Amino acid sequence: MLTSAIGLRGMLMHYSHRSLGMGNGVTLIRAALVAVLAGAVVAAQPATWAVFALACTAFALDGLDGWLARRSGLTSAFGARFDMEIDALLGAVLALILLTDGHVGPEILFLGFTRYAFVVASLFLPKLRAALPDSLRRKTICVIQIAVLIALICPLTPLWLMAPLSWGAAGLLLWSFASDTRWLLGRR
Repeated sequence: MLTSAIGLRGMLMHYSHRSLGMGNGVTLIRAALVAVLAGAVVAAQPATWAVFALACTAFALDGLDGWLARRSGLTSAFGARFDMEIDALLGAVLALILLTDGHVGPEILFLGFTRYAFVVASLFLPKLRAALPDSLRRKTICVIQIAVLIALICPLTPLWLMAPLSWGAAGLLLWSFASDTRWLLGRR
């Protein structure tokens, strides 16, 4: 409900097209899937095949929304931001599922909440609020981050592989955020 309200507010203020478009429609479907996954956190549901399948579906649809928006000529800053925030929310929910599952420690929260830590930091460092240029590095590391979280949720992932996967992805994520932070703070 909160995600919908924030999305509607952003759309009313920043969306320049007359129609929602299929790209944003797919992002809304992804938001709904994330909401269902959040139920696994509240229910303290362990990572099951159903949770894994929902996470894979939400992840797979991530590549479709932008393609549909470009194909229909309905790309927008709102759509890109909406997509990014649903990606961040998916990461946070997957991290919480993993934490409640008990097979990883609280370090998994780094993979799920770095975006939100960056937002909080921007409240104190206004330079962090500036727009960043498109970055293949940032997009690639986001894909790796979500893919690792999904791999960790997979019931077939061996326990011995969980720590190296999570710490490796966390290292990449830290490097990416540090690069962006350095760039933003260095701007005049």
